[in-house]
Amino acid sequence: MKMPSLPNVSLADGQPVHQPADRPLIVVVGPTAVGKTALAVRLAEAVGGEIVSADSRQVYRGMDIGTAKATPEERARVPHHLLDLLDPDETLSLAQFQALAYCAIEEVLGRGGVPFLVGGTGQYVMAIVEGWQVPHVPPDRNLRDQLYRQASKEGAEALHARLRALDPVAAERIDPRNVRRVIRALEVCLITGQPISAQQQKSPPPYRVLIIGLTMPRPQLYRRIDERIEQMIRAGLEEEVRRLVAQGYGFDLPSMSGVGYIQFAPYLAGEVPLTEVVQSIKRATRRFVRQQSTWFRRDDPRIHWLDATNDPYPIARDLVHRFLQSFIPEEDNKGIGALGLRTL
Repeated sequence: MKMPSLPNVSLADGQPVHQPADRPLIVVVGPTAVGKTALAVRLAEAVGGEIVSADSRQVYRGMDIGTAKATPEERARVPHHLLDLLDPDETLSLAQFQALAYCAIEEVLGRGGVPFLVGGTGQYVMAIVEGWQVPHVPPDRNLRDQLYRQASKEGAEALHARLRALDPVAAERIDPRNVRRVIRALEVCLITGQPISAQQQKSPPPYRVLIIGLTMPRPQLYRRIDERIEQMIRAGLEEEVRRLVAQGYGFDLPSMSGVGYIQFAPYLAGEVPLTEVVQSIKRATRRFVRQQSTWFRRDDPRIHWLDATNDPYPIARDLVHRFLQSFIPEEDNKGIGALGLRTL
């Protein structure tokens, strides 16, 4: 895999240090297919906001349908950031994402806009909201290859057991099936000699944060997932995957091993019909939704949960209105013209 061709941002850039702490950041979270992008676009459009993506797969160029990126029409309505950063054979570390996200947020605030952090990658969201101090340990390709070979030979559980022996706190947080995260935790521990959990301290960033969470009863959400995947197939997901493979991007890459792409591997090899691919993507997406719920817990008092079965915009609009209004000095409250509140 290549080194990422990212903008010229160092890992220290974008850290919101020496900035006023009383600045807004609105976060929209929730499971796949619940409607985060549609709601965030409406809210951001109403207040002069801009969207900073917190999705670990939408950073890849050419992977549009399978990652459900914002449409060209949505991007025309509201500026979007941190989409299409990498080629599919490049990787983005959490530290790199954090630096880029802080830069984007600071730029939006510098323009007098309202930043919206939107996505379902819990690790990305929490790294920003909680101000994780992410270990800046460069990838060690030889060590990673060795760990991947161990996982292939002995199984993911054996690799997770090794992490548990070295860093039980990290092992408790990481799903054994998430081999990539297990390997990263082991890599940091073996290179630095310290558990990754001990290096992931928190220093909350200087923002006042409103977190809106979208939820939906599982049966309805699963129906929406099925409908979305059927729509992806109609929109040309198979052609997208074939094009990526023709460009030399194999299913062994982290980008191509994600849901919606890896399921095409046996189909392209002539081993299963397309109908089985579709069903496999649906099953994998449902499993992914259950994993997402571990990041965004319903009992988290910071999150304002809204039922997305019906249009959540009116309630979300009121939450945003009250939140942004709290930034306006009392003597200026009569006009409520700042921060785009007049349009809400």
